[in-house]
Amino acid sequence: MTKAVVWQAAAHLLAYPDERFWRRLPLIREAAEPHFGTFLATVSDMTPGELAAHYVDTFDLQRRCCLYLTYYVDGDTRRRGESLAALKQHYRAAGWDLLDDELPDFLPVMLEFAALDPSGAELLEEHRVGLELLLAALEERESPYRHVIGAVCAALPPITAAGRARAARLAAGGPPAETVGGYR
Repeated sequence: MTKAVVWQAAAHLLAYPDERFWRRLPLIREAAEPHFGTFLATVSDMTPGELAAHYVDTFDLQRRCCLYLTYYVDGDTRRRGESLAALKQHYRAAGWDLLDDELPDFLPVMLEFAALDPSGAELLEEHRVGLELLLAALEERESPYRHVIGAVCAALPPITAAGRARAARLAAGGPPAETVGGYR
C-alpha cells in the first residue's frame, strides 16, 4: 500500500464525522484496512452521535489535540501567520488552491495534499514535531484517533533525535505565546 493511500485515508478519517464520513467509511475500509483496522473496528462500535461528540471533545476542546499543525511550534503568535502564508504559497506553487474556509495547516488538508503531490511529504516531515505531540496527547487520552495519527507517522521517516528533543521541550512548556499590549 502506498503512502498516498494511507495519507488520503487518514485525511478522511480525521475529518469531522458527518454523513460524508460514514458514506466513505466502507471505501476506506476496503482501501486501507491494514493501516487503520483498530480505528475502524472501534468506530464501527460507536454511533454517529458518539463519534461526533468524541471528535468535538478531542479536537475542538483539547488544546493539546489540535489538528492545526503550526499551532504546536508557533502557538497563537504572529509567526503562525507567517507559517500559514508560507504553506498557502507552497500549495499555490504546486497548483493547488484552498477553499476560503480552509486553513492550510489543518492536518486533513495537509494529508490530502501529500497524497496528491510529492512535495506534501516534505511538509508533513517539516511538521513532524507537531504530529508527535498530537500523537502523544491522543495516546494519553486513549483516543481511537491515536491509531490514525500513528499510521501517518509510520508512513514518514523516523523522527530525528533533534525533533524528539524539540517535541519534549514543547510538551513541557507548551506552544509559544506572545504578549500584545501587555496581555497574554
